[in-house]
Amino acid sequence: MDKTYDSPRAAVDDIGDGASLAVGGFGLCGNPMELIRALHDKGVTGLSVVSNNCGVDDWGLGILLADKRIAKMTSSYVGENKEFARQFLSGELEVELTPQGTLAEKLRAGGCGIAAFFTLAGVGTQVAEGGLPQKYHTDGTVAKASQPKETREINGTTYVLEESITTDFGLVHALKGDTHGNLVFDRSARNFNPLAAMAGRITVAQVEELVQPGELDPDEIHLPGVYVQRVVAVGKDIEKRIEKRTVQPREAYEAQREKLEA
Repeated sequence: MDKTYDSPRAAVDDIGDGASLAVGGFGLCGNPMELIRALHDKGVTGLSVVSNNCGVDDWGLGILLADKRIAKMTSSYVGENKEFARQFLSGELEVELTPQGTLAEKLRAGGCGIAAFFTLAGVGTQVAEGGLPQKYHTDGTVAKASQPKETREINGTTYVLEESITTDFGLVHALKGDTHGNLVFDRSARNFNPLAAMAGRITVAQVEELVQPGELDPDEIHLPGVYVQRVVAVGKDIEKRIEKRTVQPREAYEAQREKLEA
């Protein structure tokens, strides 16, 4: 039952070229950065990655993208990465855009053994009707477009059928984890991380704090260890970037707080 590995590199050592990955994170929050770095250093290529977004040009999944290690991205948002846009529009990268809630449910359903589900999201658009560009030729013409999906009327409302997602591996970041793989996520880092963990056939979790079985209160566990096969401790001093820092003068902050308290 001890699922711990000595290093991020050891934990991803069997991830090879062409593997499919479900990767946690939202923007730059909750990125399994040490595992991504280890995978980058390993030199794997041709990856098919499912993640809410692809980081930024020099952080998160962006470091794999920059070196052209990713062949296909399945995401809901890609707007903060200029290299991503360049590769997609030049025909170097295949992209499957998916509504955010649908993407989350595709990962969760995959982890639960649910083959597909019906949803309202995307009905009446190219998401359901097909024709959404997924890959371009170098001359800018569409090389591959999405196919039409099944729709069904249920109780007078039209829904579109979405297939679930499972991947070869899942890479996630957690605040705490025990050696059995039970995980606790910190606030907003509890975004796509539990879902990516569920979808991976082999899931690797980097944790800031590693504890022994029984040290976590069962009520504080966000993801049970049945979904996690490998755990590696990375410590609490890892770099955590803020994608867009917004600040205001302290005087304005204090005035706003006083107004709210009144």
